[in-house]
Parts: sequence; structure tokens; C-alpha cells
Amino acid sequence: MPVTDAPPDAPTRTGPAPGTRPPRGRSRRGAPVPWWFVLPAAAFFAFVVLVPSAQGAWFAFTDWDGLARERPFVGLERFREVLDDQDARAAVGTTLLIAVAVTVVQNLIGLLLALGLHSAVKSRDLLRVLFFVPAVITPVVAAYLWRYLYAPRGAVNAVLETVGLGFLRQDWLGDSSIALWSVVVVVIWQFAGMSMVIFLAGLQTVPKELHEAAAVDGAGPLRRFWNVTRPMLAPAITINLMLSVIGGLKLFDQVWVMTRGGPGGATDTLSTVIYREAFQFSEFAYSTALALVLTGFVIVLSAVQYGYLRREERKTA
Repeated sequence: MPVTDAPPDAPTRTGPAPGTRPPRGRSRRGAPVPWWFVLPAAAFFAFVVLVPSAQGAWFAFTDWDGLARERPFVGLERFREVLDDQDARAAVGTTLLIAVAVTVVQNLIGLLLALGLHSAVKSRDLLRVLFFVPAVITPVVAAYLWRYLYAPRGAVNAVLETVGLGFLRQDWLGDSSIALWSVVVVVIWQFAGMSMVIFLAGLQTVPKELHEAAAVDGAGPLRRFWNVTRPMLAPAITINLMLSVIGGLKLFDQVWVMTRGGPGGATDTLSTVIYREAFQFSEFAYSTALALVLTGFVIVLSAVQYGYLRREERKTA
């Protein structure tokens, strides 16, 4: 009788040999992956999002007024109107200015808050909640709140008067030179807490041993942050910058509620111009062309920024 190394009751192996990958399209247990489970969700997404988006994009190449059955094709005529429209060009500049200002200031404040609340502060949990609460408020509600605070007899001017700074009283939303920055302050106030939370999540991944080793080597706080913390925060920086840029480019709620794009178009963004052209002037074809221009801005700037940030992440990895 031959002698074997395995015991008589040892189970036989039926799966793939160790170190081999299961066939494509099958799970690790050998059962086929039910890809067709995705079909209902994909069909619903196409019906609700893709098909209406494609139909809406087609309107930009027509002369449709939103009511008539006829939709005559006019080619790129609507886009030529965009180039000739002074208000649209000004709105593009305002939109880019808001995106840059919000991205830089919001993330800087969020990072400083995250660094401060990542330390051993006794009330840090309470402070984290307080700073994050504005991000939970609906943008429309926040905009109405600040519209009353910014009123000529609102709380902002009242506080300035009380503390002896009455000479700083302003018509915050009625003065074309400061109305845009008043709106930017509201956006930063509302979403700096969101950036803080993302940075805090990134700070949790930084090993304390690295800071201790750098401190032993004589590195000060700023050098430890730049050489140790900053590289480890690269994924959080990428997420925050992407969210800030996209949010700034498509900003609408706060601007429309607080200023309606005024005074004198000083706070008009591409989103407010699109809304006005479509629902006040019934220029649906022209507003669709503006929407495609805005979509192009978001795609191009987001792709360029994402590519650059990913390269920086790989350098610091």
C-alpha cells in the first residue's frame, strides 16, 4: 500500500492553485459575477441624466424659444452670440474670480482650523462641530440669513457702530465695489468647515513618530509641517481644491438670493446669466449655449488641476 503525506481524511482542493488569479468575470469562489445587476441602474441613469443632457445640449445649436414646436438648426450662431455678449464675458471673469478667491481663502482657513483643532485643545470637539455647522445649512437659507445681516440697518453695521467702528458701515450688497466680496465672504464662511473636516481626516493619517523624529533632528514647527505634514496631506489637498474650484465655478444660490447678480451686474456669474436668459427672457437656446460654456470651463479647469495635483501626490509619495 503506497504511503502518502496527507492524512486519509484530508479534504481535497477544488479551487485554483495557490498564487493563481481566478478567471476574469468570476468571483474568488468561482461563481460568475452577475454584471447584469448593473443594467437597471445604468438604464435609469441614462434615462434621467444622459438622454436629457444630450437633448439639452442639442438646443444650443437651434433657435428654440422654449415653446415652439419648430427647432430650426442654426449651427454655432448661439456660441458666436456668447462671444459678442459683453455681459456674458463679464460674467466669465466674475466666475473665475470667485472660483480663485474661494479656493485659496477657504482652503487656507480650513487648513489653519484643522491644524489648530488637531492639537490637544480641551474643547476641540465642540469647536469642530461649531465650525462645521454652517456647511450643513442649505445655501439658500444661509444666503437669506446673510442678506439680512448685510442690510444697511442689519447686524453687521450695528455691531460696527457699537464697537466704535461706525465709519466702516457700508451698503454691503448695494455697493458695486464690495458686493462681490461680500458674497465671497459668505461662501467661505459656509464651507471653510467642510475643508477643515477633510484636512482633519488627512492629519489623522500622519504618524506621530515622523514628527517626533523630525523634532529630534532639530526641525521647527514650520519645517515639520512643510516636510512631514504637507506631503502626507496631498490627497486631502487634492479633494479640497477640486471641490472648491467646481463649487466656485457653478456658484448660483448665494449670488441669486443676495444680489440677483447686481448691483449693475457686479456679481453676475455664468449661472445667474444662464438662469436669467432662460427663465426671464425665454432665450432657452442661448442659455443652453452658456451652460455648455460653463460645463467646458468646469471640465477643463478640473482636469488640469486634477492632473497637476496627482503628479504632485506621486512626487511626495
